[in-house]
Amino acid sequence: MTNKDTEIAACTPVPIESSQFNPDCDIPYGCTVEHIQKAMEDFVDFLAFINTQLYARELDRLEMMLMPANFSSLVGEFMHTAITKYCHTLVKNQYHNGHPDLIPVDTYDNDSILHGTKGIEIKSSRYSSGWQGHNAEDVWLMVFVFDANSQRDRIKQIAPKPFRFVMVAGAQLSKDDWSESGRSSTSRRTPTASVLKIGHQKMMNNWIYKSASG
Repeated sequence: MTNKDTEIAACTPVPIESSQFNPDCDIPYGCTVEHIQKAMEDFVDFLAFINTQLYARELDRLEMMLMPANFSSLVGEFMHTAITKYCHTLVKNQYHNGHPDLIPVDTYDNDSILHGTKGIEIKSSRYSSGWQGHNAEDVWLMVFVFDANSQRDRIKQIAPKPFRFVMVAGAQLSKDDWSESGRSSTSRRTPTASVLKIGHQKMMNNWIYKSASG
C-alpha cells in the first residue's frame, strides 16, 4: 500500500462496534448506552466527512492539523453536544467553562451553573489512565479514550492511521479519587488533578464501551 493509499484510508475512522457496549453499565440522569453510541457514531461520521474534504484539498487531516490537546478538546466538545441531541434529560451547561459539562434539564436557572453538584463531566483522552481535570472534586466523570495520529507522528515517522474510539468509562468519583498537582511560584503551568488508581478502577468497573481491537 502506498503512502497515498494509507493517507486515504486514514481519512475514514474505524466504525463503532455495536456489540462492544456494556448493557449492564450504570449511567445517571436518563442517559443510556444507546445515546452514547449514537453520539459516537455522529463524531465518526463528522470526522470522516471533514477529513475526506481536507484530503481532496491536499490539506492535513484534522487530527494532524490541530495541536494534540486541541483535538482532544474537540472530541470532548463534540460529545457534549451530540449526547444532548439524543438524551433529552441532559443539556449542555451554558455557563462558560461551567462544571459539570452536562446538567439535568430544569435543574439550574437558564441551564447555566458555574459549579453544580448534579450532572456529568465529559473528558476525552488518548490515554487509558491518568485522566486529568482542573480540580479534585466530587463528580460523575465520563471519559472517551481514542487512538489517532497527532502532529508529533510526522516527526516520529508514524504511519497514517484512522481515528478510533478505544474505550468509554464512567463513574461517580469523590475528591479522594484524585491527586492534585500544584505548581511552583515561577511556573505558568495550569494546576491539574489526576484520577488515582482507585478512581480509575471505579470507572473501569462501570465501563461503557471497549473496542474489540483493544
